[in-house]
Order: sequence, then structure tokens, then C-alpha cells
Amino acid sequence: MNEKKLIEDGNVYLGLEFGSTRIKACLTDSNAKPLAEGSFTWENQLKDGIWTYPLELIHQGLQDCYADLKKNVLSRYGVVLKNIKAMGISAMMHGYLAFDKNDNLLVPFRTWRNTITKEASEELSELFNFPVPERWSVSHLYQAILNKEEHVKNISYVMTLAAYIHYLLTQQKVIGAGDASGMFPITKSADKKSAVYNEEFCQKFENLPKVKELNIKINDVFPKILLSGEKAGSLSQKGAAFLDKDGDLASGTLLCPPEGDAGTGMVATNAVKQKTGNISAGTSVFAMVVLEKALQKSYNGIIDVVTTPDAEDVAMVHANNCTGEHNYWVNFIKSAVEEITGNKDIPAGKYFDTLIMKSLEADKDCGGLISYNYLSGESITNFSSGRPLFARSENANFTLANFMRSQMFSSLGALRIGMDILYNEQVKIDSMTGAGGYFKTEAGCKYMAAALKTKINITENAGEGGPWGMAILAIYSDFCNSNSFIALADFLNDKIFASSKITTTDVDKDISESFEIFLERYKNCLAIEKAAVESLK
Repeated sequence: MNEKKLIEDGNVYLGLEFGSTRIKACLTDSNAKPLAEGSFTWENQLKDGIWTYPLELIHQGLQDCYADLKKNVLSRYGVVLKNIKAMGISAMMHGYLAFDKNDNLLVPFRTWRNTITKEASEELSELFNFPVPERWSVSHLYQAILNKEEHVKNISYVMTLAAYIHYLLTQQKVIGAGDASGMFPITKSADKKSAVYNEEFCQKFENLPKVKELNIKINDVFPKILLSGEKAGSLSQKGAAFLDKDGDLASGTLLCPPEGDAGTGMVATNAVKQKTGNISAGTSVFAMVVLEKALQKSYNGIIDVVTTPDAEDVAMVHANNCTGEHNYWVNFIKSAVEEITGNKDIPAGKYFDTLIMKSLEADKDCGGLISYNYLSGESITNFSSGRPLFARSENANFTLANFMRSQMFSSLGALRIGMDILYNEQVKIDSMTGAGGYFKTEAGCKYMAAALKTKINITENAGEGGPWGMAILAIYSDFCNSNSFIALADFLNDKIFASSKITTTDVDKDISESFEIFLERYKNCLAIEKAAVESLK
């Protein structure tokens, strides 16, 4: 009854996140206790060599996800959701959404998954002496300039997906610091109360001859940066009508700065303090460590330097591919079982749990099997495009357990190669907290601990993931605008995670040795993956 009244009175908070395969909504109370969820399933499309989501599908997904949340609220509490105290939008970071002055999309959305900006990435990284990965928004912008694409002269503004959705709902062109740090390098002010795009790098970029010719200014075309806790506008009448097609949702809701999925992952795992880290493992996988001091050198293509939502520097190892390929294999096995038995009543989750846990019975060397999960390119291992691949020698021990472990290990191969650089830099890590589908089984937790050579913490609500983290940022903005300011790390520790239950997985010696054997094979057999890319068109 208390929860019903909270919803009736509008004392609830909403986080919406656009993930790679699902758009998810999480409604919470002021203590971040989840009350209801909604979702919309989608997939990126490869069109004319570009990984994209059509704009119409973005709009539909947003509306259908909210409608699903609203339906679930009505079913569970008997209440029509009409008022929300604060909300926030999160999405896949990076990418390129370019619009003209009339808000027309100039070219199809280019997502983070595209590895088509190598020339721009390398030139900008050298110019700044700072890593500017291929998926960053400025890499896409500069590559379009280098390619002399017709649309560039008509650009009025460039957005990330989260910033674009926020603009639809508020008509405010703003972005959270974490998401902005994946567009262009940012710096925090001396008083730590604001952040801007790095002024020195802006000047260098704008003085490039081809950029200067077009008179493109970063601060004109990229959204304004806001720190977590700041007010980022409110839900307009137009935005409310767009989000809720039934017309029940009231305008006026406070919106916090829109964030990237990396930022919401850090918040959802309470990893925004220095020497803390988090791993988000799903369709892609990334590990993030909040730095005490700057890295000794630039590692373009392997280590990103981004920020927390309150603009603290973070070293980020990002691999484009994680669970996507073994999801295909599990679904393949599922379809075979259904064809043979005629039984289609076994839930998909049962197949995943059973097959992944079976991998714990594997031989230490995975039977000599090797697999690559490269559905797309992988910058860490220098692949601009990918081919999913499974291979074995003629005398390999080809069992189900060995096959599944090779798939699970493959999901972490590129990640570990990147993390080894941080280990060599003597980056200090007090704790790593995991979130995402990879951690849903005991086996997944054991494999991640082995791959990263550190214990893995899972908080009780980490499985709620990005939309829950976004809801927390909405609560934080409401708190900071209603009370005296409190630092984000202190807010999370004192208000959100103070009584949270934590499950810890330690490094298993045998599994660690098994992963090291596989990793050596993974590195040695990259030539097979290269041949597949070259031969399998």
C-alpha cells in the first residue's frame, strides 16, 4: 500500500536506458528500491556497412518501453502512472547523431560498434597526445570531414543517443560529464563545480585545415556538459506527450543530466571513488577503474580515458564483443533440442544457466578448442571488422563442457589483453564490482575473477543494471536540488549502498590457470581470425 501511494503521489524516480539489445526502464522509490520495470527488445542493423538503429525504431522503442513500464505499474499496483518526481536518460556511449538546424537527421545513426574511423582516430590521438578511440563522436565527425561527406556542411549539432533522447523530452541540448567524455576529452574546473571540453584540444581540432574550412566549433556543435547532481531541465509538455502516447503523464518532471552506459554502470556498482572499479559485461564488455593519477602514456585503441558522472578520470578498457556470439550458440542448441524433442516449454534462461554451468566441468586446457566472439571489429587486437570463429585441431577433446568454456573465455580475451596494460602501469584497484548478463551464473563470476586476477563483488541490485543506475542519478539530482550538495561517492555510500548485500567471488587457482592456457592460445591463433576476416567476405 505504501508503494501504491508513492506512485499515486508521484514520489517515484525513473531511469531509462538504451542498451544494445534492450531498452529498459526502472521505476524506484527515493531509496532506489525498484518498484516496476519495462522493456523493449531491439537489434542493431548493418546497413551499407554501418551499424545503426533507425530513428523511427529509436522513437518506437522509447515509447513502447515506457508503455510496458506503465502497464506493469497498473497490473502490480492498480495505479495509472501520471507523475514522476525525477528521471534520467542513459544510452550506449559514443557514436554519431548529426542534425541540421531544423532537427533533421543528416545520416543514419552511427553507433559505437562501427570501426570505420581509423584514420581520424589515429590523427586526433597524435594531435592531442591523448587516446581518441574510433567509436568516439569526434572521431566520427572528423572522419566524415576527411571523407568529404556532403552532410557535414549542414551540421547544426551532434549528439550521443542519450543526449538526443534528453533533447526530445526537454528541448535542452545538454549532456552528462561521463557521456560527454566519450564524445571529446573533457576537463574539470579547479573548483570541481563544472566541466568543459578540453580547451587546448578544441583549439587544436578547430585549427585543422579541413575543420577550419567548415568553421566547426566543438562548443557550438556538441551539447553543454553538466555534472551529476545538476538540474538538466524538465519534462516539457511536448516531451511528456511524446513519451506517453496515452497522454496520462504530466509535464514538469526534473531531469538529471543524460549519461552513458559506462556512467550508469559505475553508479549501479558503487564504483565512482578512486581505486574502485567496475565491469559491465553483456553484448560488449568494459572494465573501468577510477584513477588516482594520470596514466604514464597514451594507449590509443586499447585504453580510453573517460570520466565518472562527476568528472573524475577513469581508465576504461572496452571490448566491442562479449556475450553476443555465445548467445547465438546457446540459441542454436536450444533450437536443436526443440526440434528433436518437440518441447518448446523450457525457458531460454534454463538453457543459458545449464550450458554455462556445464562449462565448470571442462578440461583445464578447454580440450584444445579455440573460439573468437568477433561479431564486429575489435580495436584492442587490431581488427577493424570481425568474423565469429570456432576452431580445433583434429585431436582436440570436443565436448560440450570444453566448448562452452572456450566460448565464455573468448568473451573475456580482448578485455584481459587491455587490462594487462593497467596492471603494468601499477594502477591500484581496491575492488571490482560486476554488473550485466555475464554475471548471472556462478561460472561467469568465477571466469571474470580468473581473467581479471582479482576478486569480483556483486551487489544485490547490480543486476538491475543501467536503468537502475540512471534512476539513482535522478534521485541524486533531486536530492542536490532540494537539499545541500553532497558528493556523488558519499551519496552512494551513505544513501544507497549503506545496507546493500554484497556477494564476493575469489580467484579460483585452477580456473585461473585454465584461463591463462586459453589466453596464450587466443593470442597465438589471432592469425586464424585474421585469415577469416580476409577470406570470408
